[in-house]
Amino acid sequence: MHYSFLASYLLILFALWYSRREHFGLEKQILTNSVLAMVQLGLLGYVLVYLFKITHPSLLFFVLLGMTAFGAYTARKRSPLGEKGFVIAFSVLGISSGIVFLSMMAFGVIHMVPHEMIPIGGMIIGNALNVYTQSVERFKGEVKNTVETIEGMIALGAPLKEALSFASRASVKAAMIPTLNMLQTVGIIHIPGITTGMLLAGADPLTAVSYQLAVMYMMVAVSLLAAAFTMMFSYREIFGATFGSTLSGRQKG
Repeated sequence: MHYSFLASYLLILFALWYSRREHFGLEKQILTNSVLAMVQLGLLGYVLVYLFKITHPSLLFFVLLGMTAFGAYTARKRSPLGEKGFVIAFSVLGISSGIVFLSMMAFGVIHMVPHEMIPIGGMIIGNALNVYTQSVERFKGEVKNTVETIEGMIALGAPLKEALSFASRASVKAAMIPTLNMLQTVGIIHIPGITTGMLLAGADPLTAVSYQLAVMYMMVAVSLLAAAFTMMFSYREIFGATFGSTLSGRQKG
């Protein structure tokens, strides 16, 4: 077994030192998540051996359902939305990932085999998770920064959803930035892992590139859907939490 990768942990130690030096308050998250990543990836190598032997389709979907549930649990902790946080996160991840995943299965891009469904499903759900947390945090900030405008629109009789529409659009655009950057720089700056792996395994270059493009287009679709569904399902909770804290802050002032 190769242990040379442990040298890369020096970068984590540097991140811990710099976060503490600049008082970012990220030390606990960086340390905990870096150790979790090591453990989870170590276990993954052994678990995938058994998961790739699954032949019954329903079991494969249960695996994806479990991944979605864990993603929702992570999202609830990272971007809390009160009591409905888990349900909202699970709905956003499940619906957005499900639409993209099942569409690609219907078109024959993804086949009902474990070595395709599990890795690609994980990429789709993981991307939806990132977009969800980015959308929630950006939406909270937009509502807080424009609360006076929102108050004015509501006072003039605008529905809550309409009053928050400009904040939700800004949040969707912000959440899409990483995905669009990747799409714009792929092949020049971003070297796709799937393409590299398939080429090293001896696959035809056109086949490898075609497969990578299909995955990237899935990422774009699931990002947009996840951001849109996040706004659709969470705007009341975000507005209530942000609006209430803003009002209480004003009253104290």
